[in-house]
Amino acid sequence: MSTNLTWHEAAIQKEERQQKNGYEGKIVWFTGLSASGKSTIANAFSRRLFDLNRQVYVLDGDNIRQGLNSDLGFGDEARKENIRRIGEVAKLFIDSGQYVLTAFISPFREDRQTVRDLVGEGEFIEVYVKCSIEACEERDPKGLYKKARKKEIPSFTGISSPYEEPLNPEIVLNSEKYSVEECVEQLLKELNIR
Repeated sequence: MSTNLTWHEAAIQKEERQQKNGYEGKIVWFTGLSASGKSTIANAFSRRLFDLNRQVYVLDGDNIRQGLNSDLGFGDEARKENIRRIGEVAKLFIDSGQYVLTAFISPFREDRQTVRDLVGEGEFIEVYVKCSIEACEERDPKGLYKKARKKEIPSFTGISSPYEEPLNPEIVLNSEKYSVEECVEQLLKELNIR
């Protein structure tokens, strides 16, 4: 990092945006195995938030990998950098007064904690989208588990690379047991959003 940089303070502060909006921005961090339902639930939740007059944006793992993080691979260090970058982008969304919903496998606890540490107390909500590997493999909408089982995809989370379940997530959504709509209702209730 260059030492010739100086932080330029913004004319509008986060607290001013929160006051104008009538709510505080948050990172709602969806984590779970591939095909657990993270993106589907995040997008359904974003629609509900938007309909309730909240500014909201979804950062989706596959979408981010096609743009901002297209230069990264899937080894452990690249995954770490992927989450670090997303954390920095998500922090900007909070500063702008929005809800940012992030749908990333984010397999390592340490990386999720790094993002939590970037923002203030209560601004990071970890949502564990819990679904068994068997159910995820059965869903397999992208055919990734089949490829991973054939060893066509190295370092695939849950098969040849570990997934570290959250130890104390703010919210657990059991997407194997509950529908997308039921998960969205649980989120609204847990976050006290009306």
